[in-house]
Amino acid sequence: MSSGRIMALDVGDSRIGIAFSDPSRILASPHSIVARADGQPSERIAALAQTEAITLILIGLPKNMDGSTGSQARKVQTFAQEMRTHIPQMEIVFWDERLTTRQAVLLRREGGAGKQKRAKPIDDMAAAVLLQSYLDFCRQKITDATT
Repeated sequence: MSSGRIMALDVGDSRIGIAFSDPSRILASPHSIVARADGQPSERIAALAQTEAITLILIGLPKNMDGSTGSQARKVQTFAQEMRTHIPQMEIVFWDERLTTRQAVLLRREGGAGKQKRAKPIDDMAAAVLLQSYLDFCRQKITDATT
């Protein structure tokens, strides 16, 4: 597995959730949420990636339940192109994000979050769920290759 931290993005119409991996790429942690209305989110996220020594950006691709892509996926792909203009050398990978927000909600609930906390945006947790699924997949792929 490559080294360096991964940044995951859960790109929505109004907010973008951000999560980071640890340097060994084992654990994903929520980081922050960027409001799209605050202007130039791709530029701000690119700067954060450089500051945090990120080596790969994982972007959740919102597929339909049948696996096809629709208008929301095209919006995310357009956002990824904006990211590439700010950090062209950075590797960007798309990852299926179906049900990540639902999983994040369940994790928050299972973690004992009160009603007030559950009402807050969950985009950063959704990005962490997305990233953790990618990290687990990569680790399993390595395990399968060595057995």
